[in-house]
Amino acid sequence: MARVVVHVMPKAEILDPQGQAIVGALGRLGVSGVSDVRQGKRFELEVDDSVSDETLAEIAESLLANTVIEDWSVSREQS
Repeated sequence: MARVVVHVMPKAEILDPQGQAIVGALGRLGVSGVSDVRQGKRFELEVDDSVSDETLAEIAESLLANTVIEDWSVSREQS
């Protein structure tokens, strides 16, 4: 078994209202020096060795990310 992590983030040209809300909240909390926040998603999958990188890419593209507005990346974590 291996742990696979899929990170999904809004594409750079897509506005991120949730990230901007976090920037505003940080300012109200007195935190300075943070000019931008991008909020994304992290998925952790436990897979066996038979699951190929191509299959993982297919899962990310077809199910976990909206590829019109989001980019994704897949990485396998060491056990």
